Amino acid sequence: MMNYTRETTIQAVKDLTIEELDFLYDEEANSIGMLLGHLAAVEKTYQIVTFENRDLTEEEFSRLQAGLDLGSLGQEHFKGKTIEDYLQELSDVRNTTIEKFKTLPDEWLYEQTPFWYDRPANNFFKWFHVFEDELSHRGQIRIINKMINKK
Repeated sequence: MMNYTRETTIQAVKDLTIEELDFLYDEEANSIGMLLGHLAAVEKTYQIVTFENRDLTEEEFSRLQAGLDLGSLGQEHFKGKTIEDYLQELSDVRNTTIEKFKTLPDEWLYEQTPFWYDRPANNFFKWFHVFEDELSHRGQIRIINKMINKK
């Protein structure tokens, strides 16, 4: 499911120019590039949280913050990058995820740890959230793309 979701995301963005990736429909908007950076940052965060069973270090958070928080920091950070840059980052992160999944027993999916609001959640739910987040943002990407093409 994650790979299918990623493939459909790639299909939605693969031909975009830097100008299209950086397009902001208003001053508080997220660009398509920002959303792609967000997808990579979220997946990297969940690798740490679930594979290493720990929170992000300050250094890791600092490195991922623009993608996690978006906003003005994301607008500054995710600007001027090519689609190849974004697709390579998404591919690198996903390859790490898939390689780690191959080493884990199925039982790992059902292991529960405290999660949002300190409530128990299993790894299945946590990784469902990763691609559910991508599906949601892909919808935003398609809407932004329609706005660009109406300019």
